[in-house]
Amino acid sequence: MFWLLLRQLTKRFRQEFSEEIRSSVSSLPLPVLEDLSEALLDFTSVADLQAWLEVRS
Repeated sequence: MFWLLLRQLTKRFRQEFSEEIRSSVSSLPLPVLEDLSEALLDFTSVADLQAWLEVRS
């Protein structure tokens, strides 16, 4: 699931993500990854992703 979310985020923002972000996403438990899969639909910038991760890390 981790790799699928990274692919979706990469496509949405048209950029590769830093190792820090990839590491943050990969360390999330499955229920939180599922939440991210829905939340990413509302993100308008990478800053939204970073803020979301900060709250859940």
